[in-house]
Amino acid sequence: MTAKKKKSPKAPPSAFTEKTVPPITDNPERSDTKAHEQIPLESIEAPKNLPAHGIWVYIEQLQGEVAPVSWELMGVGRQLADKLNCPLSGVLLGHDIQPLTELAFQYGADTLYAIDDPMLKPYTNECHSIALVQLCQAHHPEILLIGATTTGRDLSGSVATALRTGLTADCTQLDVDVDNRKLLQTRPAFGGNILATILCRDRWPQMATVRPRVFSKPEKQPERSGAVVWSDLGLDPSKTVMEVVERILDERTEGYLDEADIIVAGGRGLGSKDNFKLVEKLAQAIGGMIGASRPAVESGWAPYSHQVGQTGLTVRPKLYIAAGISGAIQHLVGMQNSDVIVAINKDPDAPIFRVATYGIVGDAATLLPAITQELGARMHGAPLGTERQL
Repeated sequence: MTAKKKKSPKAPPSAFTEKTVPPITDNPERSDTKAHEQIPLESIEAPKNLPAHGIWVYIEQLQGEVAPVSWELMGVGRQLADKLNCPLSGVLLGHDIQPLTELAFQYGADTLYAIDDPMLKPYTNECHSIALVQLCQAHHPEILLIGATTTGRDLSGSVATALRTGLTADCTQLDVDVDNRKLLQTRPAFGGNILATILCRDRWPQMATVRPRVFSKPEKQPERSGAVVWSDLGLDPSKTVMEVVERILDERTEGYLDEADIIVAGGRGLGSKDNFKLVEKLAQAIGGMIGASRPAVESGWAPYSHQVGQTGLTVRPKLYIAAGISGAIQHLVGMQNSDVIVAINKDPDAPIFRVATYGIVGDAATLLPAITQELGARMHGAPLGTERQL
């Protein structure tokens, strides 16, 4: 069947620019452009005067449960907003989301922009990106922060493309140039060998995604309140092209590594898969989970779901034990914010010691059995002051 191409409607006058941009999808071979044609997608350009104001944090939620990274971003967003002397706002999309509105203020938001619509209850890129673009075009945020979750990564790219703005993914640091009001977005580059600070100089909003556990979660302030700005989605359900048919939950027999309080991680310095089992024994003895460096995963010693670093997970446990891990930047960005870091490496100049709370210079494969025996005994009731012969 050959589909006729519909003409895109004219964009309404803009207070900031007269330029219009075609819809996300404008392909004459497809017949599914109607949903996007309902909302003209235009860039927010940068005249000499500032076209945007305020910092926004996208509050990701699923079935009434907010992703923790959203509150972590509220914490760093509050710091940035105070530096720029501008408001911090949350963005909440979904259905029956009224109970979540108070939480946004308690975690730092001054204002909350929200759309409550049945079409937003199951997440779809189509409806949620249109909703977020619609809000950005109406209120012109200066900065938009989104968690680098599966949903956040899916959504952020579509929104940045629609708004014709820049997006820096997987940031490990955020700051602002106060004089020029630019978001300083730092992330590993060139295979993780350097840290690059990226700026979006002339497009708004300046967008960045940040992995879970990169920033700490702020303290909840029950006394805080603010204003909710409600908007309508205004989409015709019959003209959307995406539908959630079924949701299959991940069935796990173990916890999530990025939520663990204790992690014992092993690297290539252990020498073999058999020696990597020493990491598993220590983790089991002290009630932790195993982690691994990228070389250890690539060697088949541990599954990818346990990889820590730029190409794996970012973790923030109370205790992180790194055995046989040298400490390349790719790994450090994924664990350097742990409360206590214990590094075991036979190279005294290994970079891992620069971020370690405690360092042990020695062969991890030799030391781990003794450490496991000692800590295992203490975990099972031996007083901390008890002297034991190793």
